[in-house]
Amino acid sequence: MRRYRVEPGTRVSLAKIDPDDTAGRSKAEAEQEMQETLERLRELQELCYANHRHAVLIVLQAMDTGGKDGTINHVFSGMNPSGCAVASFKVPTDEQKEHDFLWRIHPHAPRLGQITIFNRSHYEDVIMPRVHRTFP
Repeated sequence: MRRYRVEPGTRVSLAKIDPDDTAGRSKAEAEQEMQETLERLRELQELCYANHRHAVLIVLQAMDTGGKDGTINHVFSGMNPSGCAVASFKVPTDEQKEHDFLWRIHPHAPRLGQITIFNRSHYEDVIMPRVHRTFP
């Protein structure tokens, strides 16, 4: 896996990376490993739910068409949907703009034993206004 590691300060050209790369394994071997990994994720989800002591928050941040929905569909396909929620954050509504920038995030935080995936995040609410100098 070292060949996939990107050291800080290193430039990466995605055009030079083969999207069909399977790390030297055949497609069948890669698919088998993916199925085993999905099974392990399901087992870990059951443990998280049964223990009811921790919550898991996964934040996927990418531009439009960056693969967030595909990642959610593929990677989390083995999970029990009753213990896994997806929250998407689009442009804030007028009501949301009347509150602090995290107000709209709080209702979607995972409860103990649950997993929540943020499809985008509050980072856009924090960073973009500063970059574009549009914050009040």
